[in-house]
Amino acid sequence: MSASLSAVSDSAPTAVAGHRTVHEVNCRVKRHEWVNGQYRLLVLSAPRSVLDCRPGQFFHLLCPQTDRFRPYFRRPMSIYSYDRANGELSFLYKVAGEGTGALVGLETGGLLNIVGPLGQGFKIRPEWRRPLLVARGVGLATLAPLAQECARLKRPLTAICSARSPDLLMSTDLFRSFGAEVITVTDAEGNSDTERLTPLIEGLIRSRGIDAFFTCGSARLMRMLQEIGARHGIGGQVALEQHMACGIGMCQACVRPFKRKAAAVNLRVCREGPVFDLQEVL
Repeated sequence: MSASLSAVSDSAPTAVAGHRTVHEVNCRVKRHEWVNGQYRLLVLSAPRSVLDCRPGQFFHLLCPQTDRFRPYFRRPMSIYSYDRANGELSFLYKVAGEGTGALVGLETGGLLNIVGPLGQGFKIRPEWRRPLLVARGVGLATLAPLAQECARLKRPLTAICSARSPDLLMSTDLFRSFGAEVITVTDAEGNSDTERLTPLIEGLIRSRGIDAFFTCGSARLMRMLQEIGARHGIGGQVALEQHMACGIGMCQACVRPFKRKAAAVNLRVCREGPVFDLQEVL
């Protein structure tokens, strides 16, 4: 795929079997700022074609080459928000390596090449009336569009937001703006471990009627929700984080095992996911 260097430009769309149309576009940086000491918010001006997104999907970003950082592969990044009315696409990312280090240098008015939307997103089943979101770190960014979708569907939402310390908590105000009941837990306060969270969540099941779990960003939290869900007959979904190269299912770099129909199968996180049934993940 190719794209021109206009401020916001579409390439010829590529239809991927079983997925929505995928585009490669150059987007103008609208805002790029620190949220806290580790995370940055990147807001792009984007054409409507790439804003045909679902919560949980991701884009493949072509990180710039700099004097210090020269990333070779694109970097997958989950969607933090998409606003069709204002033509905006946002990402919230942690500065952790070569690719994200290169992204830091993007300035307002600059261009960023992106491919997407990619992958399978969250699907809120009709019978799931009272969902619970549980996330930590960058997982809070992935679940932000899901909170917006719950508000659109008028599903009362509870969100447990976890972080190492209160200053690293993210998305709490955004979740509240969508009408969510927000519960914060941190390592510093000693209430973020699974031994504390398990009775908290089981209490919410009794008092709020929680009937679906959604999570991202922590294998420890995912395993805890799998155990609680199995005990109470509660289903849910998880968005997985996985190293990948091509992002469209060709390279097989993101394959991992899942349980389907009592058998183990190998699936690609970028194509069959990144969102999977909570109980399928091994």
